[in-house]
Amino acid sequence: MIGYVTLGTNDLARAAVFYDAIAGELGVPRMMEYDGFIAWGKEGGGAGIGLTKPFDGKAASVGNGVMVALEAKDEAQVQRLYDIALANGGTCEGPPGPRGEGFYAGYFRDPDGNKLNAFVMG
Repeated sequence: MIGYVTLGTNDLARAAVFYDAIAGELGVPRMMEYDGFIAWGKEGGGAGIGLTKPFDGKAASVGNGVMVALEAKDEAQVQRLYDIALANGGTCEGPPGPRGEGFYAGYFRDPDGNKLNAFVMG
């Protein structure tokens, strides 16, 4: 149902470094880039992520309770994504570990404060 998610940024170049690293680990390329907008995803694949400065010209801010979940292939990749996030300007929102039966996840924020997680089910 979801085609893509767009997140606001106040520094597109800085945010691009963060998402290039995360997308690289997931094997997802940049699929679109033009005039202040970058998107990562695979045509015909799952939902992608786009980044842009807000259209209204105001500062980007995070939504309370909003989070983007990135599906990993296994627990080791959850750990790698979490580590990549922190190494590229992200901050910890909860280290990788089990979160109930059959759900393993690590939580982090990007350099602009947008909340993400990497997870695996089963």
